[in-house]
Amino acid sequence: MAEIQAFRGLRYDLAHVGSLSDVIAPPYDVIGPDLQKALYEKHPANVIRLILNRDEPGDNDSQNRYSRAARFLANWQSEGVLFSESQPSLYVYHQVFEHNWQQFTRRGFMGRTRLERFGEGNIYPHEETMSGPKQDRLLLTRACRANLSQIFGLYPDPENEAQELLEAAIQGRPPIEATDHLGVLHRIWPIADPQVVSAVAQVLGPKPIFIADGHHRYETACNYRDELAAQGALDPRHPANYVLMMCVGMSDPGMVVLPTHRLFRGLPKLSSGELIKSLGDAFTTRIAGEGSDLADTIWEEIELEGDQGTLGFFTQADERWVIARITAAGRRRMAELAPEHSEPWQGLGVSILHRLVIETLLNGKDLPKPTYVHLVSEVVEELESGEYPLAALVMPATLEHIETISKNRERMPAKSTYFYPKLLSGLVIHPLTTGK
Repeated sequence: MAEIQAFRGLRYDLAHVGSLSDVIAPPYDVIGPDLQKALYEKHPANVIRLILNRDEPGDNDSQNRYSRAARFLANWQSEGVLFSESQPSLYVYHQVFEHNWQQFTRRGFMGRTRLERFGEGNIYPHEETMSGPKQDRLLLTRACRANLSQIFGLYPDPENEAQELLEAAIQGRPPIEATDHLGVLHRIWPIADPQVVSAVAQVLGPKPIFIADGHHRYETACNYRDELAAQGALDPRHPANYVLMMCVGMSDPGMVVLPTHRLFRGLPKLSSGELIKSLGDAFTTRIAGEGSDLADTIWEEIELEGDQGTLGFFTQADERWVIARITAAGRRRMAELAPEHSEPWQGLGVSILHRLVIETLLNGKDLPKPTYVHLVSEVVEELESGEYPLAALVMPATLEHIETISKNRERMPAKSTYFYPKLLSGLVIHPLTTGK
């Protein structure tokens, strides 16, 4: 069962920092050097100094970006920049944003969730993880002894029962607000009412939770908990048994999953005709036009069709677009190539693209990591460089895919989903020290 708890979060004191917008940041793994620099310059207490501190000359094993982050966190608490919530709370969290010229509000709440190793309970991953990011986040967790950013968890709740309990509790209460660098408005409300907290926990208790974002940080939290247990420093009430999590109902009307399109390096230049020949009887194909600026039209057709087996390819050699639809023969070939996976996994657009097309039909094993983009305009912009022999437009996995494939104890290929917008770091911190 999923165990959700309120906790006494650490939050910025706006009397010290002024605008909350000046001290928040997106997740560490979407921050490049330019944005990191901009966030450093935006405010001396910006959370970037905790989640992605800079390397400095003279760093060593004891004095480094992790130890600096820990000093900032301790100093900000002692100076009153950060304060501890007076009562254990859940934190209602709304994100107001625009997508395709429509305004959406994604609603959820932040609490702490008891950790379960993947495969041992009711919390499911959907993407693979890598050792490097987990080691990086573990060093940071050891130094700061806190969850500095929240995991993004999804749970089935067709009637949005849990969220509606929270929405009733915040009626008439002004939110705490921040606007991020992309113009997304973030609002939070602390909820300390024990009856509301208990009711929400009861609704979520029997439900599965699917990790949407933050797989590396979730596994890191498990590793840190296990380290403390091995040291004899963990009792059942220790906060390291839990992880900070944003919980969003899968039926929330603000749930938006964007595609992650791919641009490939390392393949030989091929024309549309050569691509069609390579695809063979695995796909039916049609040359849909010429010029990278047709990308929007191509994507509109694919998106309207809504079929995971329909892909759009741009061949740099002759600057043509090919729309390819997988055939029964292609699905049989996919089953032969991935017998260890379920039929839903085999049917994912990203699985078909990588396992069948790139690795097998185009013999593109061991290629450099693709360039990943989410907007069609970004595909067009990248193609102007002329450095990509092939680009692919691919449908995102759906929430239903996540639920089905996760319950099969499978993980999707990397970048199968992109949940927009990203959750902010700096809204609330979950301390991993006793008494919190």
